[in-house]
Amino acid sequence: MQRKASLSRKTKETDIAVKLNIDGDGKAKIKTPIGLLNHMLELFAFHGLFDLEIIAKGDIKKIDIHHTNEDIGIVLGEAFKKALGDKRGIRRFGCASVPMEEVVANVVVDISGRGVFGFSPRQAPVFKELHAKPKEEYELKDMAHFFESFAKHMGINLNIKVEPINPDLHTTLEPIFKAFGIALDQATQIDPRRKGIPSTKGVID
Repeated sequence: MQRKASLSRKTKETDIAVKLNIDGDGKAKIKTPIGLLNHMLELFAFHGLFDLEIIAKGDIKKIDIHHTNEDIGIVLGEAFKKALGDKRGIRRFGCASVPMEEVVANVVVDISGRGVFGFSPRQAPVFKELHAKPKEEYELKDMAHFFESFAKHMGINLNIKVEPINPDLHTTLEPIFKAFGIALDQATQIDPRRKGIPSTKGVID
């Protein structure tokens, strides 16, 4: 069974196309107007062993990155949901911890059919300290919005904890995206012992 999906989303603000192979080799072709997100998604695909192509357009100069960032999360989440089909035989749960310098990111995933996102710490003062002034630059709150969109549209319970927050945003984000790739890889893998859908209900929406 090939677990692949191709999806696109076009609005007045963005034009997003995603191609995904869950059982890939970690090859990525990411081209969006958000440079830091490009790099993070490459790390996600590489460490999750997903083949991933994302081509995105959005007018971030006149507006900001908000809609482009959100729509990438939406389409990528929907692509994973489509590629998994009825989710028969998957492990469902995954978790990973990844360090970078003094930062440690912990990511836990449950492919439950219910889109829930939790992030800690999420206090406003932390976001305020890391706000980037140019509207086309990425911020920690943009990361949270991306993952919230992804979790909702894939239908997963996604919890991320990171500490401490490094003033350098790259150092904070990199272990998060690496751990997310590893955790989602675990959760989407087929368990040969599992003959059906991994829920006592017999279905995962």
